[in-house]
Amino acid sequence: MRHGLEIRPLRLKRLEKWSAEQANILTENQVQALEQAREEKETHGQIESFHPGFLLGQDTFYVGWIKGIGKIYQQTGIDTYSNTGFAKLYLDKTAVTAADFLNDKVLPFFDSQGVRLLRILTDRGTEYCGLRENHAFQLFLYLNDIEQSRTKARSPETNGCAERLNQTIKDEFYAVAFRKRVYSSLEEIQADLDSFIEEYNTERTNQGRYCQGRTPMRTFKDGLELYEKYVNENEEEGNMEAA
Repeated sequence: MRHGLEIRPLRLKRLEKWSAEQANILTENQVQALEQAREEKETHGQIESFHPGFLLGQDTFYVGWIKGIGKIYQQTGIDTYSNTGFAKLYLDKTAVTAADFLNDKVLPFFDSQGVRLLRILTDRGTEYCGLRENHAFQLFLYLNDIEQSRTKARSPETNGCAERLNQTIKDEFYAVAFRKRVYSSLEEIQADLDSFIEEYNTERTNQGRYCQGRTPMRTFKDGLELYEKYVNENEEEGNMEAA
């Protein structure tokens, strides 16, 4: 940390700079690591988020099949400014479950913070896309005045923030929880998942672009001034147009 090398991207950046300045020859493994980092950066891109609530990444993650419960799917959400995460389990993936997730987990949180969610980024799955008249998710977005952006066709990885949260939950929660305990209901898994998400949001530091070593919730609260600035600027523009 003293030398600014606490995470892998910083170490690779220093390695690349060292090689260029000193004309040193890299090993094959170092070259592969640098090329992989460049590919990941090009694939995921940089999502611009200017304040909390500016954009929520939402994704469906297949958890697996458990005897006595069946197939389990997870609706995942992440505020792309603060990396504050949300997750809820279901027995299927439909427009109804995608909408229920927003109604039960996401919007109540934003309401409690006095922040309006402006936009959602999803892939092109049937649970997220359809005609508003007979599609619960599309109708929910319309009724709550939330805009929707979609990832590129056949490129779900462009919703990188949600994908990375899925991977974190898979590696650090499910891989551990399913070894320690035999679950008999979806509610039991959800209770433990809620505890993990609470810890992730409030206790673990995050090296995300906007977090910079703060916890997601600390980043969210520190960003409320930016949100209020956005609201005030839009109110002024609205008053000028009305005048």
